[in-house]
Amino acid sequence: MQVVKIGLLGCCLLMAAGCATRGDIELLQQDLDEMKGRTIKVEKELGGVRSEAREGLETNLKGFQKDIDSLRKVTADLQVAVDASKVDVQVMGGKVDDFALQLKKPVDDLALLREDVDRKHAGIEKRLEKIEKSLDDLQKTATELRNREAEKTPDAIYQKGIDAYKAGDFAKSREQLSRFIELFPKHELIANAHYWLGETYYSEKVYDQAILEFEKVVKEFPNKGKAPAALLKQAMAFKELDDAKSARFVFKKLIENYPLADEVKVAKEKLKELK
Repeated sequence: MQVVKIGLLGCCLLMAAGCATRGDIELLQQDLDEMKGRTIKVEKELGGVRSEAREGLETNLKGFQKDIDSLRKVTADLQVAVDASKVDVQVMGGKVDDFALQLKKPVDDLALLREDVDRKHAGIEKRLEKIEKSLDDLQKTATELRNREAEKTPDAIYQKGIDAYKAGDFAKSREQLSRFIELFPKHELIANAHYWLGETYYSEKVYDQAILEFEKVVKEFPNKGKAPAALLKQAMAFKELDDAKSARFVFKKLIENYPLADEVKVAKEKLKELK
């Protein structure tokens, strides 16, 4: 709106003075240069957002085709608005030249010319404000879509399961961990996912199911870091089921197979309790 204010101030000064001056033309030229700069800046930002929407969204957000189509329409509309602003700026450039030619004409003609230029100023100002707001909205939408897509990554799904476990929401934790196991069976965290799945059952005292999950870690991923922990919790689950014989067997297996594991100390203490 600063441009409009400047234009109106210039008009008042002209009418008060009775004729146009070189200072009026210079002031208008400054307004025009500023408007050109803003238009170029907005066009560059639009190009960047359009490129990001095209390259990033079309590659990673296949599941949001409707949103992508909407983004394309918005960017197309913005481009039309930018082009219209560029035309108006060019027209204003011609008006500045007209001022120079009209210096010797009557004051009424100059006042009409100034009013015409002021209207152009106001129109461009409103259009640019609308474009800038639309660009902000477009960037926010693109960010939201990227975040929604990021939630589908293996690490995101796994972390949701862990976070739910820590929050005590074991059902939700199982849902996310089971989804992770189903979708990414070859992922490097697959052993951990089985282990924490067993922990959800253990925490709810569903010990028989916990034993089965811990067994998957021990049997399928014996060289993974969670194998000793899985054996320890499996033995503890047997103990909770009053199956001392199986618990003792698993504790000994942990001590023999992973003598350097941190869980060995706990296993030895638990063995003493069984005697």
